[in-house]
Amino acid sequence: MLGAIVGDVVGSIYEQKVIRTKDFPLFQPKSHFTDDTVLTLAIADAIIHQGDYRQFLRQYFRQYPYAGYGSRFILWAVSGIPQPYYSFGNGSAMRVSPVAYKCQDLDTVLQESQRAAAVTHNHPEGIKGAQAIAAAIFMARQQCSKSEIKSFITSNFHYDLSPALDAVPPAGVSCQTSVPQALIAFLSSDNFEDAIRNAIFIGGDSDTLACMTGAIAEPFYGGVPSWIAQETMVRLDDNLRSVSTTFLAEYGLKPC
Repeated sequence: MLGAIVGDVVGSIYEQKVIRTKDFPLFQPKSHFTDDTVLTLAIADAIIHQGDYRQFLRQYFRQYPYAGYGSRFILWAVSGIPQPYYSFGNGSAMRVSPVAYKCQDLDTVLQESQRAAAVTHNHPEGIKGAQAIAAAIFMARQQCSKSEIKSFITSNFHYDLSPALDAVPPAGVSCQTSVPQALIAFLSSDNFEDAIRNAIFIGGDSDTLACMTGAIAEPFYGGVPSWIAQETMVRLDDNLRSVSTTFLAEYGLKPC
């Protein structure tokens, strides 16, 4: 889960940019958390307190109303209407990483990631994207190889993960146009930092793309390097840092 926050913070200043280089500073003075971190930690907090995903997502929106949410999520969050809005945006996939730590087997991961997505993103593609990212994280936690992860995702979710990194188009804001990119960024990486750099190289919806990529890379590579974790945590406020620390202590990997 910490890897997701790292990706969001690093990607925050590159959103909707295509730089096509991996030679850039990971952190800059304006690097900051966005809605990706806020909603990821909303899901984490719901898990910590065994609460309702819908309730915690709305609560965190009220606490952080200017974090950069999509317009449809804002309408849902302020309306009080419980029904989801049939979205296939990548919000379902970027916030799902805590689910992969809560669950103890892959079938449960798939079921729970559907639940976490469907409170807003009940479109089949919105659910599929969340399940694919959660499954990849869980398999990485189980020390599955990249080829095993790729085979499972391709067979079960039918994403095309064959393009080389430099042939991948910039990420869009739908699951269909960003989840495959995140998976390819991870599969093409040599270490955690390299995975984040791959995501920024692909570009487009960079913060969300790097958020999803980092979420998978963290367990696969045995944690987030300590200096990257420190640079990320100082950019969170006390509340978000506390939720992160509590969740990581109970479920997460330690920085390496």
